[in-house]
Amino acid sequence: MGLDVWLLLGAGIVIAAIVAVRVAHRSGLPSLLIFLGFGLLVGEAGFGLQFENPQLAQEIGLIALAIILAEGGLTTTWSHVKEAIPTALVLATVGVGVSIVAVAIPVHLILGMDWRTAFLLGAILASTDAAAVFSVLRRLPLPPRLAGILEAESGLNDAPTVIAVMLLSAATSPSLGVALFEVVLELVVGAAVGLAVAPLGAYALRRIALPVSGLYPIAVLALAFVAYAGATLLHGSGFLAIYLAALVMGNSRMPHRASSRGFAEGVAWLAQIGLFVMLGMLASPSEMPSAIVPGLVAGLILVAVARPLSIIVSALLARLTRIDRLGWREQAFLSWAGLRGAVPIVLATIPWAATSVPDGTAKFVFNEVFVIVIVYTLLQGPTLPFVAKLLRLTTPAEARDLEVESAPLEELNADLLQVKIPPTSKLQGVEIFELRLPSDAQVTLIVRDGRTFVPTDSTRIRVDDQLLVVTTAACRDMVERRMRAISRKGKLAGWFGERGT
Repeated sequence: MGLDVWLLLGAGIVIAAIVAVRVAHRSGLPSLLIFLGFGLLVGEAGFGLQFENPQLAQEIGLIALAIILAEGGLTTTWSHVKEAIPTALVLATVGVGVSIVAVAIPVHLILGMDWRTAFLLGAILASTDAAAVFSVLRRLPLPPRLAGILEAESGLNDAPTVIAVMLLSAATSPSLGVALFEVVLELVVGAAVGLAVAPLGAYALRRIALPVSGLYPIAVLALAFVAYAGATLLHGSGFLAIYLAALVMGNSRMPHRASSRGFAEGVAWLAQIGLFVMLGMLASPSEMPSAIVPGLVAGLILVAVARPLSIIVSALLARLTRIDRLGWREQAFLSWAGLRGAVPIVLATIPWAATSVPDGTAKFVFNEVFVIVIVYTLLQGPTLPFVAKLLRLTTPAEARDLEVESAPLEELNADLLQVKIPPTSKLQGVEIFELRLPSDAQVTLIVRDGRTFVPTDSTRIRVDDQLLVVTTAACRDMVERRMRAISRKGKLAGWFGERGT
């Protein structure tokens, strides 16, 4: 086929996938299943497009996962997850180890797999999927702490599982002590690189006024991949580096931060669509029947034994070390919310691409993982709202915080803030003079119902207004805090002790 035909086919798949996202959103069904379906449709069992290159699939898959993790970090609000980070770290390390062992032993005893393959399958299934968790859980009215644990866990546990799968797929597996040392070393190096690149990148973006606002999102994503590639070259965890770098930059005072997040979301959706379609094309439906029963058994072990056990052990450790106290309802929901998606399928291409694992064994593991992801995502994803309600964990939807966009005005040493007023904001009805902004800040323009006008001191703010505020760089933080405080508590926010932090 010519290039134009490929472009038409690719554009058609993307458009169909975007429409499918709307259907999936209404039904609560994770969109990954629809994207996998598109891949199966255009693959060998459908339109007949042949794709059976696990090496290429692995490389594309790892890059796509890095993009998804970068988006997850950029769009995660630090204030929502900071209290959950210690618990999430326990789940992403100790929990992952417990899950690997809890899958490997029953799989070896029940399905008769050799120990290496059993542990390999356990490692592949140990990681929850960031894309699946972000897409499903961000629609649920969960307590912020619980949602933060799930989000942070899904962003952090990719790194140790990738390292574990790589080690188990190597020609010579290291001893347990050496393996643990390598895992810790790679995580430390990855964290160090990510936490070093992000502050420097955010500082540079604040100091360099780029000529086009569209360059800022590209620069942010490029900086995230500097962390990924730099950590990888230093034999560290690129996944941990890119997630931490994106998390720090996404919560830093950067120009056009909201635009950078929106751009990252769009790129991540494109990466998800391409990744799942590619994995669907890589699968061979004719070989799936032999993997259905073993896959269902391994999946049942994962959902009913390994995931709950990893949560229980992690919760116990968190309680003993006084990190956190998880109640039984929270533990039950965390057990059921361990969604698997693209990550296990991508990880399953690693042993398939490795020469040290027999092709027959690696392909069978890939088929098993494919079956597990489809069946148990279909079972868990749509039922999460019901389970949350059953466990009485749902909370009323919280008021959205202000969306503040900024652009540097280099010659004036000033910033232009764009503040959008959400429906729940108590800025509604407040007059401009009642904002009591610093003398070096001024509301210069209001965009309302598609019209723009210069406000007076007596102009009242309405819902959905967009305020353009010019402020000097020195008092920008004070302006943002004042706007947030009034948005949360009204014009008497100071009397209520609200400081807008």
